Amino acid sequence: MSLIFGNRGGGELPQKTPTKPKWRHEDVTAPAVDDYLYSMLPPRDEVLAEMEDYATKHTVPIVGPAVARDGDAQNAERARRYFARAGVAHRIDIRIGDALELLSEQRQEFDIIFCDVDKEDYPRAFRLVAPRLRQGGLFITDNVLWSGRVVEENPSDARTKAVQEFNRLVYKSSELFTTILPIRDGVAVALKL
Repeated sequence: MSLIFGNRGGGELPQKTPTKPKWRHEDVTAPAVDDYLYSMLPPRDEVLAEMEDYATKHTVPIVGPAVARDGDAQNAERARRYFARAGVAHRIDIRIGDALELLSEQRQEFDIIFCDVDKEDYPRAFRLVAPRLRQGGLFITDNVLWSGRVVEENPSDARTKAVQEFNRLVYKSSELFTTILPIRDGVAVALKL
């Protein structure tokens, strides 16, 4: 089951945008395009809207409703309560720790792997994912346009270099068919062939 949440604005571009939540990311797409995308989303579930509000008030990083992280035990427990209230807790296994270490310990194949680790670790994540993704599975990665910094030639920032390397790896892979969606901060969607 997929959960999609956002505001529904009747399909028309809003005339005036209210104060935008911090999870809105407008470094890549034009603000009017973002407003349009968010206006098309169905109404948010009450529990998900509450989660977003909490994340905004307490600076908890989230990917935001247009795209669909946190190693804190208290946040994990809060997430469990939200999932229970939403009636999906039985479908979700929350694990706390280094995501790449947890993934490297897994031997089963996954249908979907979502990546939003520290940007310096994106190339390592790519190398760990392919053997753990079933054929026909999806590898989805957030922040692959990195606020437009991926276009920099010879960047000095290690995070930018890592995102650029990740993008080259995922597109060059013969095991994956990849596209980058230019919403929010860029989302790579790779299908395992």
